[in-house]
Amino acid sequence: MNTPSSVHLAKLRETLLMMSSLADRNLNLALKSLVERDSKLAETVEAEDSQLDQLEVSVDEQVIAHMALHAPVATDCRFMLVASKISNNLERIGDQAVSIARRAKELNGEPLLKPLIDIPRMGDIALNMLRDSITSFVDGKPEITAEIIKRDKIVDEINRQLARELTSYMMEDPSTITRALNLLLVSRCLERVADHTKNIAEEVYYLYQAKDIRHATV
Repeated sequence: MNTPSSVHLAKLRETLLMMSSLADRNLNLALKSLVERDSKLAETVEAEDSQLDQLEVSVDEQVIAHMALHAPVATDCRFMLVASKISNNLERIGDQAVSIARRAKELNGEPLLKPLIDIPRMGDIALNMLRDSITSFVDGKPEITAEIIKRDKIVDEINRQLARELTSYMMEDPSTITRALNLLLVSRCLERVADHTKNIAEEVYYLYQAKDIRHATV
């Protein structure tokens, strides 16, 4: 028999999964808008971002309500703390998707500066990090956290490499500055997305193992 407390926690979990699905969709659409040079997809991302904002508020309200109406045990308290932090990171991933979409709209109006190879690669890694971190949350698999965190370092390195390449473009030809800067911003957004997904993975580890690894190696 489901207790009011368990029903409340199940609803909170469901809200988080809705957020993760929307964050995944918006990031994917933002990347497609850039790669396929389709600004309508970018506009969809901008229009849907408010849903993530509303869901984040809903998570916080549900956490507060549960604390007020029930006497949560330690494991439930840990779940609610983690839920709030995961929600915050998902909302920020949505914000980065909007930033990518806006840069895509600007880039789509100009000739392609260079073949898009590194940015789609970063995007694929970041998306898979997000999906795997949510899978670890849903399936209770904190053991995959270490592998997710390692992928964040790959994204960091691609970001640094791309920054060096685009800086060279700008120095050699000032007419490329606007396009190069927009690509730099997209790269930086993806680096931040990877950071947020790493944060989610670390929170999942804390949820199931009751150990904080944010400043340590798993």
